Amino acid sequence: MDDVELRHLRALDALAEAGTVTAAAARLHMTQPALSRTLAQLETRVGVRLVDRSSRHLALTQAGTTLLGHARAILAHLDAALADARTISRPLRLGYTCAVLGQQTVPLLRSWRRTHPHAPLEVVRRDNSTAGLATGDTDVAVLRTAPADPRIRTEALYTEGQVAALSDDHPLADRDGVLLAELTVGQDLPLALWPGVGTASPDLWPPEQRPVGTVEVGNVDEWLNLIATGGAFGLGAAGTAESHSHPGVRFLPVSDAPGATVYLAHPAHPTHPRTADFLTAVREVVSG
Repeated sequence: MDDVELRHLRALDALAEAGTVTAAAARLHMTQPALSRTLAQLETRVGVRLVDRSSRHLALTQAGTTLLGHARAILAHLDAALADARTISRPLRLGYTCAVLGQQTVPLLRSWRRTHPHAPLEVVRRDNSTAGLATGDTDVAVLRTAPADPRIRTEALYTEGQVAALSDDHPLADRDGVLLAELTVGQDLPLALWPGVGTASPDLWPPEQRPVGTVEVGNVDEWLNLIATGGAFGLGAAGTAESHSHPGVRFLPVSDAPGATVYLAHPAHPTHPRTADFLTAVREVVSG
């Protein structure tokens, strides 16, 4: 079997991002026929179909999705290697979805700037379950759910409480705290869920006390706006409340909700030469 080349991987990545051969070809500054030939070569060399061509908006097959994850990691490794070879100090990218380390975020960033003045750090929000690690957009990440991805290593940092997010005109909004049952019994609001990222689930309540329904959101901004306008209530890790204030949302501690684990995550094969140093810095800040 002939070797798979980087141009093949870049073509697959561009197609996954753009969704059509036309848009992907424009992104890569090549003609559509040339891109189609490149994709066909890749499928021939891998030996399986990678792209479902049954509709105008192309989609990856399961095999294509699997290869894409590895391809993006390979491309990220290459970018890091080239940066090192050229002695370019590319920023280390810290990914997050809804929060970093809550009240410890600023101490961490200040400590890193002070102790590593020549190693810039870039804080990047990515609205997916790995906060950009799986796609190569970030080098390390802080997560509230551990991803089931063998390419990513995680370690539990600490556990934080959970808070209810309610509109400021909700009947419970003036309370100092609430119980899980008070959020659902006698209430008619659905629970706002962020699949794969958020810590909330209807399973936190017994069957007879579960929310009347659920509404899915795609990021923390959608979550906050939905709650502020009275379309749902939310349940999230305390770090979210510490990182995201909203004029129409009140956050209340939920005393009987299970704690949310905060995870430090990074690729099994680091994509930045300062990864180990940053992991150490995070552990030191968290441990006090």
